[in-house]
Amino acid sequence: MAPPLLHLQNITLTLGGKPLLNGAELAVGTGERVCLVGRNGSGKSTFLRIAAGEILPDSGTRFLQPGCTLRYLPQEPDLSGHATALDYVTAGLTDPSQEWRANVMLDALGMNPSHDPATMSGGESRRCALARVLAAEPDVLLLDEPTNHLDMPTIEWLERELLSLRTALVIISHDRRLLETLSRSVVWLDRGVTKRLDQGFERFESWREEVLEQEERDAHKLDRQIAREEDWMRYGVTARRKRNVRRVAELASLRANRRDAVRPQGNVTLEAQTTGPSGKLVTVAEEACKSWGERPIVKDLDLRVLRGDRMGIVGANGAGKTTLLRLLTGVDAPDSGTVTVGPSVAMVTLDQQRRALDPTSTLADTLTGGGGDMVQVGTEKRHVIGYMKDFLFRPEQARTPVGQLSGGERGRLMLACALARPSNILVLDEPTNDLDLETLDLLQDMLASYDGTVLLVSHDRDFLDRICTSVLAATGAGSWTEYAGGYSDMLVQREGKPLDERSSETVTFPAHEKAEAALSPSGKSGTRKLSYKDQHALDRLPAQMAELEAKIVTLRKALADPDLYSRDPTAFARHSEALDTAERALTDTEEQWLELEMKRESLQG
Repeated sequence: MAPPLLHLQNITLTLGGKPLLNGAELAVGTGERVCLVGRNGSGKSTFLRIAAGEILPDSGTRFLQPGCTLRYLPQEPDLSGHATALDYVTAGLTDPSQEWRANVMLDALGMNPSHDPATMSGGESRRCALARVLAAEPDVLLLDEPTNHLDMPTIEWLERELLSLRTALVIISHDRRLLETLSRSVVWLDRGVTKRLDQGFERFESWREEVLEQEERDAHKLDRQIAREEDWMRYGVTARRKRNVRRVAELASLRANRRDAVRPQGNVTLEAQTTGPSGKLVTVAEEACKSWGERPIVKDLDLRVLRGDRMGIVGANGAGKTTLLRLLTGVDAPDSGTVTVGPSVAMVTLDQQRRALDPTSTLADTLTGGGGDMVQVGTEKRHVIGYMKDFLFRPEQARTPVGQLSGGERGRLMLACALARPSNILVLDEPTNDLDLETLDLLQDMLASYDGTVLLVSHDRDFLDRICTSVLAATGAGSWTEYAGGYSDMLVQREGKPLDERSSETVTFPAHEKAEAALSPSGKSGTRKLSYKDQHALDRLPAQMAELEAKIVTLRKALADPDLYSRDPTAFARHSEALDTAERALTDTEEQWLELEMKRESLQG
């Protein structure tokens, strides 16, 4: 077996008096693709920086094969000291004669080689840093959250580019779809220790549950052993006469092991505070237009967002997603046309730039607004320390300045601030940035149970598939089109067309998606659809089901009266018969709707 290109053994590192890494290990061989996963704050980025040679551990060894080239992409790349994007990328090349690769990568990522790094946005800096590490064609490539601030076409291009490389790869990412596509092995960093699974990420979550269940069984056995030792300490003959020092030391050791076995991190508690329901129409756009100079951002948009909708907004960087969101929420006015926001809308917004966070303010003051130790959560007040714990913040972090928090911690803080306010519509602009996979799962569960409306801008394909009931996609020249379902459903309906004209030369979809899309309703010859009669019935049945459900609720309330039968037996019999009829009618109507819906899906592929 060939020796690894990069090998980290027994790495330990202590920050703030508590071990962050305690015997962590990592081995990467030629062509291996490893994803590094763990909770926010578990030390993933620090461990990757040690692997890159940027910081030294307290103990342990780092070995890199002589002559092996390594490149590292940090979460926040520093482009200072370079006049242009091309200068920055070529500075990372081992062979200056390969400057053509720098130009190729910059062009593929949509970057101007003469762009001044000082004026770049977060997404542009990320693309420029990606061009630098990819152009070098290293033997080992370390990527820390490479998809942050990237648009969907660039993420899909990056996925294909990494698949084509023979480079050894270690990647940290919250993008499940990317990890499932790229990874062949998973290294789980948990409580300072690494555990390895030599299978792809799609197997990780079930494997993790198996590991945790085994830990629970081991902890239970340890509890029983501690109980036996404590019993001996209290009632043993030797204990009454003279303490056995060895047994006392063993009990102390068992208790220490038990403390270490208990998971210290817990889970984030996510629960949105809801107010009264909004009206049926949350926001309505009619022929709405918005331009920046000569460039149309939104053109002739007709859209209705109904109560309970979960709409995802997707498109390339610069397509105008945030501008569209500001139009739909009434923050900006259209140049022409109208956008009407419902009068009973109570809105909470999560800003991707986190501009609402003052870096000089403490964590506690940010949550309380500087007003003492209590946080207003919905209609009740809670102590700030207790509310912090719901989002995995330690009590000693209460006076920590926001500017010193990690990206994931700032993301959790924004969620904590947003979810404390009552709302019936959540506006989320890139909420998944920097969140760990467990917090993402809980955020998905919270949104699934949220009673209000959700407007979501995200480049996380898996997150869109799990959350959205429809997707609004940029189709170029200021046009936006709504598609039913999640992101994968949109791909099928679009027949693999790019999200907008900026990405038309770089985005292609896999052949199987194109084949499936060929069956979608596009108006081409050979496309089948429901008859007018069936389509009319499919449109009518949901309202009919709602009427029957309301009637059933009314009849059940009437029959719930305990005195009805003795007071009016005829009315009791009439209500009982009507309830039975309504329930049968609802069952028949639901079955008819299900048959028509299945028929429609079958015809559309």
